[in-house]
Amino acid sequence: MSEGLINFTKMHGLGNDFMVLERITQSFELTHDLVKLLGDRHLGVGFDQLLLVEAPERPDADFRYRIFNSDGSEVEQCGNGARCFARFVVERGLSFKRELVVETACGLIYLTITDSGLVSVDMGHPEFELKSLPFVPLGAPDSEGRYVLSAGTDSEAFYMVSMGNPHAVTVVDDVLSAPVARFGSQIVKHPTFPKQVNVGFMQIINPSSIRLRVYERGAGETQACGTGACAAVVAGVRMGLLKAGKPVEVQLYGGRLQIEWSEGKPVIMSGPTERVFDGQLDLIRLKAMS
Repeated sequence: MSEGLINFTKMHGLGNDFMVLERITQSFELTHDLVKLLGDRHLGVGFDQLLLVEAPERPDADFRYRIFNSDGSEVEQCGNGARCFARFVVERGLSFKRELVVETACGLIYLTITDSGLVSVDMGHPEFELKSLPFVPLGAPDSEGRYVLSAGTDSEAFYMVSMGNPHAVTVVDDVLSAPVARFGSQIVKHPTFPKQVNVGFMQIINPSSIRLRVYERGAGETQACGTGACAAVVAGVRMGLLKAGKPVEVQLYGGRLQIEWSEGKPVIMSGPTERVFDGQLDLIRLKAMS
């Protein structure tokens, strides 16, 4: 491989698409501007998030996992990305394990590749402490623990939960008619969230099934959001709308995930992944452009 050329893989999890780079057999540096250029769907590769595979810093982990949004910002966690991460390291021969311990900015996660090709992710325990999001409320919560947020003419009650990254979840009658673009884009940057937030719009079908749309910070509305699906199910269980300890089917534009959670337990997410194509980048030329 010529100097300046690096290998990458394009993947997706239910339409939530990723560019995956590994810095174990390759050496390169990423900058905010370079990530932003790579994420541009006209000038670069295009993605919702860039996933970076690195050697771990912790002795109890197999790999380190970093995530960058298409706007260049680094974030703490990405559930769909975690599943793609697992498939990537196995297909690239970076690991022969079927169970992986992966270091992230918010702690360890545990990935299992099943015989059927699905990837199951132990996403860890949800966090409800408001400072963990962080969230600075303007008023008291309602009887279900939700906080009312307003922007423009819209106002809704949101349940707050962190899955290593911050989520605000609201229940709607119909996700298709929900004001996801208008309201979601305003709540993402609501002044009560010092580091912004991911906004979920959840429609309850029955106690074992929901429909979900998520407006993500730094990416906008995506085809699927793994941590958003986890946060929605956790919020639904806590509000008594969904079954605890049983798989809940989450229907997203890109496909379906299975999420299982009960109080005091980690959240388990299962779903498919797809490798779209492999390619090479001339990093020297791209750095000059950025």
